[in-house]
Amino acid sequence: MTEQRRGFILGATAYTLWGSFPLYWPLLEPGGAGEILAHRIVWSLVTVFGLLVLRQRIGSLRRALANRRSMLALVVAALVIGTNWFMFIYGVHNGHVVETSLGYFINPLVTVLFGVVLLGERLRRPQWGALAIALVAVLWLAVDYGRPPWIALVLAFSFGTYGLAKKKANAGAVEGLAVESVVLAPLALLYLGFLHQAGTGNFGAHGWTHALLLMTTGIVTAVPLLCFGAAATRISLSTIGMLQYITPSLQFMVGVLIYDEPMSGARWGGFVLVWVALVILTTESLANRRRVLRRSAASVAA
Repeated sequence: MTEQRRGFILGATAYTLWGSFPLYWPLLEPGGAGEILAHRIVWSLVTVFGLLVLRQRIGSLRRALANRRSMLALVVAALVIGTNWFMFIYGVHNGHVVETSLGYFINPLVTVLFGVVLLGERLRRPQWGALAIALVAVLWLAVDYGRPPWIALVLAFSFGTYGLAKKKANAGAVEGLAVESVVLAPLALLYLGFLHQAGTGNFGAHGWTHALLLMTTGIVTAVPLLCFGAAATRISLSTIGMLQYITPSLQFMVGVLIYDEPMSGARWGGFVLVWVALVILTTESLANRRRVLRRSAASVAA
């Protein structure tokens, strides 16, 4: 098997696992979104530290902790990914799986918007068109929902911010997750301690199987991240960009086909507008990448 093919399989595996999360989180009930998030943070910390020890990468973690700029970016990353995780779990637990998928569908568009607003990037006409269509879609869905699709918007903007922070941090995937878990773990442990003192915690209250499921939240968090990290070094960014649509597509199908969430005609129309925007954005990005590669090849030949 070639490295590129192995990378494609690893990338598809990562996005498929992320897309199947709506089937996993309900298994942890009756734990609420806050308690599940706290367990996810704590057990992620245990898992990633175990991985760092096994892979003899504690030194790289120390370097990340010693770099003030990197640490500041990772603190921001920790806060926004904690928000993202909570909102996703909350959405799944409250019957909004389709809306969570919308958040990850519009995330690439939010990333483009961040590039303009925060990084001063200049957009080409098709990209502006895709953003305009996406804005119409969000307004359309807001009318249909009777409220802004705030779960989707929080997911999209928090994950977009997370991507920016991780880029600034320039730390390895496992090292970054370790630092983020360290930042969030004190709050998570305090919250779990409060639940235990109040007698409302669910860890160990529903048998060892449920307790083990809560403990696997760390593995469930780390495995797709490791697959993604391994894929990113083997395949092109354009391929990763195409694979990323696996996650919201699976979430959408789970919401509609398994959880039977309602999809009115207007709601279908809003999603179709989002998909049209993504087709325009993806097609234009691939075409621009080919143009850049041709110009580079021509300049080398000259």
